[in-house]
Amino acid sequence: MIYRLLSILILAFAWHACGYTHKNENITTADDAHGHSHGPADDLDELQLTAYGKSFEVFINSHPLVAGNKSVLQVHITQLSDFSALDGASVEATVEINGEKQRLKQLKSDTEGIYSFRIDPEKGGIGQLIFEVTSESISEQIIIDRFRIYKSEHQASHEVGSSKPSLINTTVFSKEQSWKVDFATEMPEAGAFGQIIKTTAQIQSAPEDVILISAKTNGIVLLAVKDVLEGKSVNKGEVLFNISGIGLADNNSAVRFSEARNNYEKASSDYQRLKKLAEDQIVSRKDLLQAKNHYQNTRIIYDNLNRNFDEKGQIVASPFEGYVKHIYVEEGQYVEPGQAIVSISQNKKLLLHADIQQKYASILSSIQTANIRTVHDNQTFTLEELNGSLLSYGKSTSQHNYQIPIHFQIDNPGHFVSGGFVELFLKTTTNPTAISVPNEAVLEEQGNYFVFVQVHPELFEKREIKIGATDGLRTEIISGIRASERIVSKGAILVSLAQATGTLDAHSGHVH
Repeated sequence: MIYRLLSILILAFAWHACGYTHKNENITTADDAHGHSHGPADDLDELQLTAYGKSFEVFINSHPLVAGNKSVLQVHITQLSDFSALDGASVEATVEINGEKQRLKQLKSDTEGIYSFRIDPEKGGIGQLIFEVTSESISEQIIIDRFRIYKSEHQASHEVGSSKPSLINTTVFSKEQSWKVDFATEMPEAGAFGQIIKTTAQIQSAPEDVILISAKTNGIVLLAVKDVLEGKSVNKGEVLFNISGIGLADNNSAVRFSEARNNYEKASSDYQRLKKLAEDQIVSRKDLLQAKNHYQNTRIIYDNLNRNFDEKGQIVASPFEGYVKHIYVEEGQYVEPGQAIVSISQNKKLLLHADIQQKYASILSSIQTANIRTVHDNQTFTLEELNGSLLSYGKSTSQHNYQIPIHFQIDNPGHFVSGGFVELFLKTTTNPTAISVPNEAVLEEQGNYFVFVQVHPELFEKREIKIGATDGLRTEIISGIRASERIVSKGAILVSLAQATGTLDAHSGHVH
């Protein structure tokens, strides 16, 4: 009872916010301007006509057209890209019956998305209603086939009345309302939808994305800057630490660097001096070669130390742009050669590590792709969106873990944090005849599952379904709907709220 009251309040607020009004009036043509009604045809059952192009949905809710009676067609045109009302477009309508064409006169309409046309059929018959829709970037022709003009009102009443759709368990959701909310319909997707393996994966840095910097000498760790912290962004070549040997009696890196520099400078000076003397043949060629050899040896030693050391000791700098992943030492700590100092990550490539139950061992080789859903904000990505790939899966288990390891590599778009967890939906090769719908289309009520099947664009049937597996984005439908039935893919909960109120009628928001 509380849930129903809340539903009614929420829907009432949504209706008010969207500017919903209840209308049950007739639009008049120029000939009707003095208040004349359309005549007896107003008592006939309504007729719904729908057609889809690549870019637009056309929906008409009208009385049946009878030869000799004037009528106004209200055409609701929806953009399929976002299911919003088409506004500001050029729309032309033509009726072709028995080989004869009649261009319909467009009337002014103050409602966005509704295009009104006057039709004055003279003869009955079956043909086509053709719309030419031209917007800023799209031009498309949409045809309603088997468009019928009835010869008499008796024929219209008999044939339309016998073909009325069942209203059992249906809900009216007007085009005016669906245009104002996040709403969409689509056909179920037919095709391969195999067994889904759902598991949890830990996010790790890819091996090639992280570099561990180690001490090349013994000494005392000194911070080069004050804010060397885990998570700090660093640039290529930015100095983070110095390992100083100042004050050490043995194996002092600062002493070795100064000694190497002094030896190099002296050897360079001696070689340059002997080189000039050799030009005047004052020194022998043997002495010149010995000086050159000594100079080159001291230069190699100095260059090697100069790349990694200065007067303070070893320079610990970032080899590329990234962030500080982990610091293994503290200020003032004594370290030995080979000891880990800091790890730097580019945070561009990530590794997903998951463990799979042994019962899936036989189908691991048939894994085609995967969907990844974040835990913190419930966003779902396909493996292809993240430029990912399956790296490997285990062929055996270990003594301490009886599950099978599997690894994926992905690009990091900024939604993932190394060390965190994601939900992983592994998609295998599947049954090619399955049908599936978006997860958002499926509603659950007390353990039962439902979708809203479109009867026409303003009437939806609540249909119970049996579901199979989900891949994180779509759900397999075992039974309950056919691939040829259009369903509500976005906004199903709003249609459900409309059904809970039970206050809307089939003419809500329309004028005829």
